[in-house]
Amino acid sequence: MRSVLRALTVLVLTLLLMGSAWSQATPSAKPANAEPSSDAATLVMFNRPVVVFRSSLLGAPPKARVDRARFSINEALNQGGKLAVSVKNNPEGQLLMIDERLAFVVTAGDIDPLRQDDVKATASQAARQLELIIAENREARDLHMLLTALGISAIATFVFGLMVWLVVRLRVWLDKLLVSSVETRVRNLKIGGTQIIEGHQLVPFLQRVLKALRWLVILLLTYEWASFLLSRFPYTRAWGERLNDYLLNVIGVILHSMLEAVPGLGIALAIFMLARVFIGFLGRFFERMVRAGTSISWLSRETMPTTRRLFSIGIWLFAIAMAYPYLPGAETDAFKGLSVLLGVMVSLGASSIVGQGAAGLILTYTSTIRQGEYVRIGEHEGTVVKMGMFTTTIRTGLGEELTLPNSMITGTVTKNYSRSVQGDGYVVDTTVTIGYDTPWRQVEAMLVEAAKRTPGILQSPAPTVFQVALSDYYPEYRLVAQAVPSRPRPRAEVMSMLHANIQDVFNEYGVQIMSPHYMGDPHDAKVVKPEDWFPAPVKRDS
Repeated sequence: MRSVLRALTVLVLTLLLMGSAWSQATPSAKPANAEPSSDAATLVMFNRPVVVFRSSLLGAPPKARVDRARFSINEALNQGGKLAVSVKNNPEGQLLMIDERLAFVVTAGDIDPLRQDDVKATASQAARQLELIIAENREARDLHMLLTALGISAIATFVFGLMVWLVVRLRVWLDKLLVSSVETRVRNLKIGGTQIIEGHQLVPFLQRVLKALRWLVILLLTYEWASFLLSRFPYTRAWGERLNDYLLNVIGVILHSMLEAVPGLGIALAIFMLARVFIGFLGRFFERMVRAGTSISWLSRETMPTTRRLFSIGIWLFAIAMAYPYLPGAETDAFKGLSVLLGVMVSLGASSIVGQGAAGLILTYTSTIRQGEYVRIGEHEGTVVKMGMFTTTIRTGLGEELTLPNSMITGTVTKNYSRSVQGDGYVVDTTVTIGYDTPWRQVEAMLVEAAKRTPGILQSPAPTVFQVALSDYYPEYRLVAQAVPSRPRPRAEVMSMLHANIQDVFNEYGVQIMSPHYMGDPHDAKVVKPEDWFPAPVKRDS
């Protein structure tokens, strides 16, 4: 509490010093955009500006006129009397009189060039200020009114201290309530069983917010207390009025800005709401077209999510462009500069991103590959597990996940082992080269038998053998079959078991696999006898 009182004392002294300097240096009666001449001087009494002298009169410069007017007014105040203020016409200007004694003269050269007032209006305003100064001078000489002001100030100070104490105590009570309620409510904020916000992180943040609000309230109370106290006494009343006027002007500017922004925000909000409604309608329309089996080539069950997303992005961009002029601050230089900066950043750094996105759209709408298909892209082979706008992920038979840029896929020959099969599954194929001295019918039969022994290879459609080439030393046989996967790994397992069965079948029938590096017929056939198929440490399957 002592630190709070010390801070309040320093703040009050600062406000008093600022008000004093303000009243002597830049009186508030002068318009903010006025540019008086360099020899203009202001008559200030009781910290209130009365009139600004901008021209000389009978050889007296503005500064000398201020001194003479101040002397005349002080002399009239000291003599007392009715102190009635009046204005009289004169060829030299408007005469301001106090009890038929000349106080000062307002001439045509004293008129503010930036205002439309004439000499009479300027003199009338000065007369009103002079009457207010005379009233405050009388109040300052009245002991009863001064004591009353001191009593009111004491009561206001007590009320101010009580309110500060209540604000401090309220903050302590809110801290306790915050800790007990937030921890209970935070536990229920979950998505998919995961807590969104942790209590030990949220509570300190809210406590700092409450502390900032507490100091803001204390500063506002201090500001109003200082303004009220200054307004109680004649000599400092002008300072208090200026403090009040300044705070009211700030609040008025804020409220005026908020009210001015309401129509634009309303229009922007209406545009965004219409965009949201139209996006929802368009998405449901696309879904109905897909369920109805539309014949549009670019709209299918696979391309519908991407098409819906593209239309949504286009509608949102159009809505932002339409709502941009209505956003608060859209016409300011800062907002325009930020827009230009973002545009330059996007144009310089997004060329590769745009290329990847275009490649992703090409893959989506040409249906080159689909999720779940087994493909070979360049040197990489595996099952497509994810297709994104910029990258595609495939999982190899060894359990590796490869992320390939879409631009690389569109620029590379892609083999699709799943597209030509009926239903689920993929194509398995392998190539074997056997010498010309082995009957080709026997080779084809052995390859088909090896395929039939391999679990996972379908018997319908039946495995097929093709003689793809007649090379110099051997023909090339290619076995093509269809397998059904149960998980991404089986193709590698199926291929491994198929190759093992091919070796077993060829060994059973005494056909050696010597190619492609065939040099000559050996003395003994290079085959593995059945009794030698399971040497140590190999264990025979039961």
